[in-house]
Amino acid sequence: MKGTAASALLVALSATAAQARPVVDERFPYTGPAVPIGDWVDPTINGNGKGFPRLVEPPAVKPATANPRNNVNVISLSYIPKGMHIHYQTPFGLGQLPAVRWGKDPRNLNSTAQGYSHTYDRTPSCSQVKAVTQCSQFFHEVSIDSLEPDTTYYYQIPAANGTTQSEVLSFKTSRPAGHPGSFSVAVLNDMGYTNAHGTHKQLVKAATEGTAFAWHGGDLSYADDWYSGILACADDWPVCYNGTSSTLPGGGPLPEEYKKPLPAGEIPDQGGPQGGDMSVLYESNWDLWQQWLNNVTLKIPYMVLPGNHEASCAEFDGPHNILTAYLNDDIANGTAPTDNLTYYSCPPSQRNFTAYQHRFRMPGPETGGVGNFWYSFDYGLAHFVSIDGETDFANSPEWNFAEDVTGNETLPSESETFITDSGPFGNVNGSVHETKSYEQWHWLQQDLAKVDRSKTPWVIVMSHRPMYSSAYSSYQLHVREAFEGLLLKYGVDAYLSGHIHWYERLYPLGANGTIDTAAIVNNDTYYAHNGKSITHIINGMAGNIESHSEFSDGEGLTNITALLDKVHYGFSKLTIFNETALKWELIRGDDGTVGDSLTLLKPSHAAGGKKFHA
Repeated sequence: MKGTAASALLVALSATAAQARPVVDERFPYTGPAVPIGDWVDPTINGNGKGFPRLVEPPAVKPATANPRNNVNVISLSYIPKGMHIHYQTPFGLGQLPAVRWGKDPRNLNSTAQGYSHTYDRTPSCSQVKAVTQCSQFFHEVSIDSLEPDTTYYYQIPAANGTTQSEVLSFKTSRPAGHPGSFSVAVLNDMGYTNAHGTHKQLVKAATEGTAFAWHGGDLSYADDWYSGILACADDWPVCYNGTSSTLPGGGPLPEEYKKPLPAGEIPDQGGPQGGDMSVLYESNWDLWQQWLNNVTLKIPYMVLPGNHEASCAEFDGPHNILTAYLNDDIANGTAPTDNLTYYSCPPSQRNFTAYQHRFRMPGPETGGVGNFWYSFDYGLAHFVSIDGETDFANSPEWNFAEDVTGNETLPSESETFITDSGPFGNVNGSVHETKSYEQWHWLQQDLAKVDRSKTPWVIVMSHRPMYSSAYSSYQLHVREAFEGLLLKYGVDAYLSGHIHWYERLYPLGANGTIDTAAIVNNDTYYAHNGKSITHIINGMAGNIESHSEFSDGEGLTNITALLDKVHYGFSKLTIFNETALKWELIRGDDGTVGDSLTLLKPSHAAGGKKFHA
């Protein structure tokens, strides 16, 4: 590709503001159904009772009337420097600026903060959804800054344009950098609605019992599996609901709901009895999942970063290319000769991380990052860094258009694109094939260089994709090439990820996967050997419709893996005790017990004064 063509394209596609807003290319028309619905028996938005049921979860605010015309359905907290951000969602606009009343006394909310609202043309729109309490299309952002650290505040969302006033709720602000007290964080990845109810139960319990915040490393809701009810079981995946091989990866017991009969006329699918135990509409999956998480997100900050399942309405086709026929040609329950899914196969509102960008609000603008894609924040003795492992680096898993073009093209043809093409969300100055051309790389370097280790001795980085695993994939090399050098240079203690649907704790690894034996005390205790190695943990077992991962033929455990669990679901609890010790625990979703425990120590804390040698 010619340099001038690349520059023109990237200027058009790159984000120009720290709070990115979705930019969707519509040069080629969308030719699929007006609203894709994953139910051949009942292809209606609201359901007619003949096919899969339309699942529901309670809204954040219980409406005051039986037939509300508007409602606050989702409330979600997130940190901003020296403050708190309150994000809430309604099906329709407020007719005024969004506001939050707040104060230190729940009986005297004597301050008011206002913000801004945004929306997108979701498919279907909330005017097409019968239940006002089950749809979000308007998103409201209110930041409260200059707050006292480590302090409980109370807040209330007032009524506006038909909504009901919320109860008086509360949040606790972040501890300042350097605060010496211990704290715990709930860390999770790859959590949808199906197979995650145990994780959800334990997560709600953690939020109630004092966990500081939740940190979700991508793959939120699995909205793009809306078609699970219409794709017949494939041979390469063990679960076939009501089919001939209903087994679960890892040999776990078959849930009782898998034994329920299918609605008449439906086909065996890779999911569960209710359309895969999730909604059969992409946007409704987001609504369902976010409302399910309200008991967590309105209590503690819920910090997120992007995963592959947020990119678009689908990732790949199924047997007989049923999605190509449906999304490209509006042929229901049909087939196509080849898989021909492109960027333009999804409705415009279901491309380029659009829903993800609207449904959350992370502190990218306040920390020099970009929107919900990369940002950082301090809490007590730790500096937490969220990076984008899907876009905005060379050879990223989700390509931008500049990587699709050939010859002297300035934009790719329709057939040259991929269904998950996305970004870039930051600026790109130079070749798209060089990571140092990307804004994200420079931001990460600057962010890590500014860390004051006398205040935040622990530095934890998370991206959706792992750098290493016993289950190897080519993307791992590209993630390493983009970020591993910086993480080692600046002494990052741990790199957390998901994507692979299991729990895998690795030994401390140096560059190119060399095991740092000097940093291993025993199988359950490591030293933080800053600059020489990093502790890697794959934490992708929160539960989702795709169940657990399995090794491909010919694969198996390698010597870099200390522990592997591909049977249980759950999340991980990270506890920072002090400047020299932290603990990582796998919390099982089925009973809340600890499935794995790792202690990470700084060298000065080592018994007997063990020294490292460069």
